[in-house]
Amino acid sequence: MSDAATIGETSLQRQSGKHVPRRQVLSWALWDWAAQPYNTVILSFVWAPLYLQSEVFLAPGQTEDDLSGLMGWAIAAGALIVGLLAPVLGQRDDTAGRRKLRLGLWTGLLVVATASLFFVAPQPGFFLLGAILVAVANVFSEIATVNYYAMLTQVSTPATVGRVSGLGWGFGYLGGILMLAIVIAIQMNDWFGLPQETGLRLVAVGCAAWTVLFAIPLFLAVPEAPPAPGRRPVGFFQSYVVLVHDIRRIWRTERGIFWFLLASAVYRDGLAGVFAFAGSIAAITFGFDFFGVVLFGVAANVVAGLSTILSGRFDDRVGPRPVITTALAGLVIVGTAVFLLRDLGQPVFWIGGLILAAFVGPAQTASRSLLARVAPLGREGELFGLYATTGRATSFMSPALWGLFIGISGGVQAWGIVGILLLLLVGLVLFRLVKLPQAAR
Repeated sequence: MSDAATIGETSLQRQSGKHVPRRQVLSWALWDWAAQPYNTVILSFVWAPLYLQSEVFLAPGQTEDDLSGLMGWAIAAGALIVGLLAPVLGQRDDTAGRRKLRLGLWTGLLVVATASLFFVAPQPGFFLLGAILVAVANVFSEIATVNYYAMLTQVSTPATVGRVSGLGWGFGYLGGILMLAIVIAIQMNDWFGLPQETGLRLVAVGCAAWTVLFAIPLFLAVPEAPPAPGRRPVGFFQSYVVLVHDIRRIWRTERGIFWFLLASAVYRDGLAGVFAFAGSIAAITFGFDFFGVVLFGVAANVVAGLSTILSGRFDDRVGPRPVITTALAGLVIVGTAVFLLRDLGQPVFWIGGLILAAFVGPAQTASRSLLARVAPLGREGELFGLYATTGRATSFMSPALWGLFIGISGGVQAWGIVGILLLLLVGLVLFRLVKLPQAAR
């Protein structure tokens, strides 16, 4: 797509030769552990697919497939909000030196939105409230990750960024595993005498408490980033003018990064779709019961966590590009097999789904480390904000194509898989066309 231009000094280059205390690395990684229950338990495997999209919320004439499609549209609407705000908020935090402060703010709002899901009563009239709260929590989660990702350059060096990124992402999966295991234990004890709907509502409160508890170490151990050198604060709307100038500069002098942001936006949306709809596919297309969905979620997160931590070491040895390419190709091949062989029943999803889980994490963490390797000094938040924005600008595609293919097929949920695979394939092709700076290879 373009030749990569020479860029200025990066934060990681300035970190060369430095010793980052292990306490800071582990504390940073624990934030992923803290925030993951929203994605794993609320969005993917328990609350949204097994509670909000269950028969208790069906209005006359609706099916569970209809609720699945509506949930996708709600998430897409929230994603557009993230796309508009993320780069400007990241830029402003870079300039003011307030990454950690803002991360605390958005983490707190995520906690409040997650806990508020308790008030979604099991009645059709509460479906809209539940969908809105899930989408709003997703907005807070996405914006929080902008500052969290930017802090990667504070706790790693050029020689360790891959494994540190993989450690954080792996911790996230493992945190999701443990919370899912807790949910399984409670369910096996019949929700301690409570109705299942009440138990599921309390799960949301438990996820919020989990986030509060395990996010604390980062704020105690990792120092605040200094203000970006050579940049002065401007008003909120003026920040968009600065952003436009910065995008033009990226186009002129860092074109490989520009194309990477666009190409990765496509395949990252497909990656998000794999996990966002996994629980729903298991329950509706493959007929998993509650226990089966949660058990699969545990197994998938174990596989994803281990493969992600391992892939970080390959990232540091061979570079992020081969890791991303291998993972995306594997996802397309295995995902196609799951779709074509779906009539063979649950064993297909168990085998294929776990292989898919092994590829998702490495693609995600290698993309993060790639951008951290080339992020110019003092512009990490802005660049990761653009990373979020390009992702959010296309993030309507995954849920929209999910809903579109289900609609075209006459309400057969399995065809939503085709939309996800299409995004992954297009993203892989675009990524292979990108010419990246040497530091990212």
